[in-house]
Amino acid sequence: MPTRKHTGATLLGQHAALPASPEEATLERVPNPHTDTNYVARFTAPEFTSLCPVTGQPDFAHIVIDYVPGKWLVESKSLKLYMGSFRNHGAFHEDCTVRIGKDLAALLAPKWLRIGGYWYPRGGMPIDVFWQTGKLPAGVWAPDQGVAPYRGRG
Repeated sequence: MPTRKHTGATLLGQHAALPASPEEATLERVPNPHTDTNYVARFTAPEFTSLCPVTGQPDFAHIVIDYVPGKWLVESKSLKLYMGSFRNHGAFHEDCTVRIGKDLAALLAPKWLRIGGYWYPRGGMPIDVFWQTGKLPAGVWAPDQGVAPYRGRG
């Protein structure tokens, strides 16, 4: 079942419980007030958590999302709740990272979007996952995601 998507900010200014799963989460979007300007918006989730679908053990990642908005911006509270909904969701690192990127791309139709999932080691091996859609518009500065190769991230 796809993540529900809404136009407008229905979660702001009120209590909202953490959704039990990504399928129950609602991603919202709001109009971009600067559609005439190309710029990069970045969201960072340094304490992202999901569950291993095989062992049920927690997996942890540092997720960085960069995008060049078109007509829409992601509403940040809905994104925070959506990301938190993975806490009890069993999926592999690749699935979580790519799913988040695809859900945001479907919601926002951005000019460009990239997501980096920098996963902490499980079984002694970190797994980093990257996904991108579109091409970075000419003249737009997209800084490095700033997460160093694994050496005991922190």
